[in-house]
Amino acid sequence: MMEQQSTMADESNDEDVILELRDVSVTFDMDRGVSRVVDKVNLDVRRGEIVGVVGESGSGKSMLASSMLDAVVDPGELSGEITYYPEDGDPIDVLGLSHEELMQFRWEKISMVFQGAMSSFNPTMKMQGHFIETLDAHGADRAAGMKRARELLSDLYMDPDRVLDSYPHELSGGMKQRALIALGLVLEPEVLVMDEPTAALDLLMQRSIISLLADIRDKYNLTMVFVTHDLPLVTKLADRIAVLYAFELAEIGPTGEILHDPAHPYTRALLNATPNLDMPLEEMRPIGGQAPDPVNVPEGCSYHPRCPLADETCRQSDPDFRTVSDTHKAACHHWEQAADAVTFDVEKVKR
Repeated sequence: MMEQQSTMADESNDEDVILELRDVSVTFDMDRGVSRVVDKVNLDVRRGEIVGVVGESGSGKSMLASSMLDAVVDPGELSGEITYYPEDGDPIDVLGLSHEELMQFRWEKISMVFQGAMSSFNPTMKMQGHFIETLDAHGADRAAGMKRARELLSDLYMDPDRVLDSYPHELSGGMKQRALIALGLVLEPEVLVMDEPTAALDLLMQRSIISLLADIRDKYNLTMVFVTHDLPLVTKLADRIAVLYAFELAEIGPTGEILHDPAHPYTRALLNATPNLDMPLEEMRPIGGQAPDPVNVPEGCSYHPRCPLADETCRQSDPDFRTVSDTHKAACHHWEQAADAVTFDVEKVKR
């Protein structure tokens, strides 16, 4: 079989791209060297789709999410190109926006729901105040905005009157998380980026919010980027999945292909390592070794110290992306042998 190779993880192929990332990197200068926590990521997000970004803790997921809104905090340095394509109008160079333009862009074009709704609200302010404060900061019409807020809260299966008249501590964790999603959508952005929005919730509430997000996407014609460490969870929501390892993309493709026929050894190992309440403890297979230090990422393929397929080529040469199918790519020299080297039963990773 002849392999096609590409340095690009994602190519739009004339799809309706709404957000385009090219060679996006985030670095921090440290006493012991430069810490690279996002490393030349290329990704196209298509209008109306849900992209799941998955990886272990410390893989760069949250920093990549922040990069999409140019929200990397100092002293982090963000480089590369990020372009937003509105439905009408000229493309927007996100990294070229002024401070004032960026403040408007972040809520009105792309909004973000951060991890941990518990700490996202002012405990001295009722929920209604958070919505009004956001509307006023953007010069939006209060009446129209609060009407939309009520509709969003209702769509998320909450009583708007009760929620808006409550202080944050009077709401459960699941209710706060749903209220945070509603707040992120109150200014009608086209893209919603969510960083581990279900991490602090129980399994039942996670499943509930996943189902609600799918409904919200369809009703409001949203594009979503869902960042999580939980690969099986996001397969119930995402159209495509991008797998991060060591601050760079390892694999990207349609959810069905990633779940049933993952091509990168890391993706397969990640599926094996995911907890499942129905799986006996002795069948759990954690990934051996440790994720690399961002100051000292291995030469060649960054996964080679943990990979059963690693050879001298892997240790010396960073792999380009191999074409697994027209819509599926993996950055692995030996992806065709991955299924034999890292076996797993897809039924055991479903939840």
